[in-house]
Parts: sequence; C-alpha cells; structure tokens
Amino acid sequence: MKKLLVVLLSVLCVLTLAGCSNGGSGNGGGNDAPPTDETVTVKLGGSGPLSGDAKVYGEAVRNAAQIAVDEINASDSKIKFDFNMADDEASGEKAVAAYSTLYDWGMQVSLLTVTSGAGAAVASSYDEDQIFAITPSGSSTALVYTDSQNFKGNFQMCFTDPNQGVASANYMKDHFADKTIAVIYKSDDVYSAGVNEKFAAQAAANGLNVVYSGAFTDDSSTDFSTQLTAAKDAGADLVYLPIYYQPASIILKQASDMGYAPTFFGVDGMDGILTLEGFDTSLAEGVYLLTPFAADAEDEKTKHFVEAYQSRFGETPNQFAADAYDCVYAIKQALENIGYNSMYAPNALFDDMVAQFTSMTFDGVTGTSMTWAENGEVSKAPKAVVITNGVYVSAD
Repeated sequence: MKKLLVVLLSVLCVLTLAGCSNGGSGNGGGNDAPPTDETVTVKLGGSGPLSGDAKVYGEAVRNAAQIAVDEINASDSKIKFDFNMADDEASGEKAVAAYSTLYDWGMQVSLLTVTSGAGAAVASSYDEDQIFAITPSGSSTALVYTDSQNFKGNFQMCFTDPNQGVASANYMKDHFADKTIAVIYKSDDVYSAGVNEKFAAQAAANGLNVVYSGAFTDDSSTDFSTQLTAAKDAGADLVYLPIYYQPASIILKQASDMGYAPTFFGVDGMDGILTLEGFDTSLAEGVYLLTPFAADAEDEKTKHFVEAYQSRFGETPNQFAADAYDCVYAIKQALENIGYNSMYAPNALFDDMVAQFTSMTFDGVTGTSMTWAENGEVSKAPKAVVITNGVYVSAD
C-alpha cells in the first residue's frame, strides 16, 4: 500500500510540473506542441487612407493585402489570417483612433500604416504594446526609429526616405550624369523633406550638377509657376520630384502649359499618378520613378501577383500594392518559422517575430534575398521604371 502511494504521488508531481511548463519555441517563446492538423487564425491589422486625397495608396495596400490573405487562407498553410484595415485618412490624429480600434479588436500583428505622417503618430504605441508591425509604404525613419529610440518591433518593407534620396542620386550618376538638375520638394512634409535632404548630400558627393532647388508648402501646392520658371531659366533638363503624385500631377500640367519639357524623375510617392482621377496620363509619358517593383517583370511571382490583381481590381498594381502583398507573405513566413500555434504564449510572439525578421531572408515580388537590420530598415535592390504608353515599364 505504501509503495502504491509513493507511485501515485510521483505521477501527480510529474503532471503538476508539466502543467506549469510553458514549453518553448526555437527562439525561447511559449509554444507547446499542438495537434498536427491544427490551423490557427492570426488577427492582422493596419490602417491607411481609404478616403481622402491619398486613398489610392490605402486602397492599393488593402487590395493587395486582401489578395495575399485570401491566397494563404485557401492554401494548406496552418497559418490563416483575419484581416482588418481601418481608415486613417493619412492623418496622425485619425491613425491614433484607428490604432485604438484595432487594439480593442485584438490585433496580433500589423501592417502599421500606409503613410509616414500617420505612422509617426502611432509608432511608439506599437512598440509600447509589443505588437509586431511592418509597414508596406511608410518610408520615414520615424516609423522605425528616432534619434533617441529604436522601435524594436517596427519594420519597413519599403525603402526608407534616406535610402530613396541616396539611391536616386546614385541612379542619376550612372544614367543622367550629363543632365542639369533642378529639385522641387515639399518642405513641410516629413517624407519629401527627408528624401530631399539625403538626395542633396549624395548629389553633391556624386558631383551632379544641381542648379536649382525650390520648396513649396501646403499653402502653395496649386501654383508651381515660380519653381518651374526658375528651373527652366537655370537650364535644368531634369527635374527631380521627391513628392506625392497629387502635386506632381499639377507640376506636369503646368510645365506642359508653359512649354517646358525636361525629364521628370520621381520616387515612390509618384506611384499612383496614372490612376489619379481626371489626370491626363499623356503628361506623365517619359517620367522616371525609382521603385522596388516593376509590373512588367517576367519572374513567376510578379506575373502571378499582377494577374491576380488585374483580374480582381481591373488595374495594374502599383508599388504600394506590391509591398503590401510582400508584407503579408513575410509575416506568414515568420509565423511558420517560429511554429506559431494555439498554445503559443502571447508574450512570446513579439520577441520571436523580431528575432525572425532580423535573421531570415525573404523572396517576394519587390525583391529577392531581402533582409532587415535591427533598426527595421529593409535591404533590397531598387529598380527604375519609366512611364511608356501609359504604363510602367522597366527602365533598365
């Protein structure tokens, strides 16, 4: 009898210890073994402008992310997604409200925000609440780090503003070294001013012939005659536009009206100009954009994505869409790598996702062998496209 009691107490002790164990993932997270046929649904959030002047960006991100979610949910992957994108109208104040709504909904991972200004308003909230986030298109470094703080779980799929400015100057050195260059940028916009600052420094280092730099603000964003006249009088035959597509469309129209026809060179904010309501797309003929995505690329991943997007939404996807599509698949890859399941300890997900993104490589439609630095910046090769016959085609 005594021997039986000892055996029973030993079994009880083992069961008690097992019940206290959290298990462990490859990165130290709580990840007990689930049933082999288990699927798990992850709540994926994010916000962007689904109304207002910048809605073309938000709609592109939402549409492409939904395609990726639907593909994954229909596949044999054990990871599934419940996707919720809130409208922040590209406003910091409304992004804060959207974040609160998504947090209450139970968001576990996120696409952060579509635009930089909105993202800067909530970047610290994601970090403080330990919700892993990767923005498809918020290019300001303020979304991933500041001078005093690195937001550990905030990452970018797009190029940062400094990278865009430097890459633009380097591309011009290689392809437009003989051009006389003017710059028109928006000084009260963190995105435009950030790109321009780094471009100016790299252009000087590269020996580019920049003969004019003109700024505008929200109060002067409908009349660019002063800047265009100054650029023309300075002899600029290439005009760099590190701005969004709305003011760029006005600049192209006013330049045409005054008979000024330089080569125009934009960055990712220019993407979307071909779908701007009421814009004469012939005015954008020959415009260059620096982007990680070319819709006419012949690799199978890009062809599949472009065909899926065109079939569903009746238009060619822009870079914002492509980056969003990649974001969802990169999140899926990381979740699969850590073995995420229903037994996963909630407080382990944040650190394990960060560990994955700072160690894994990812192949997508916006680049291959992508990696991320600890500060959240992505490393991938830029591409140049030129608008030809109303569509984006590779410039190289």
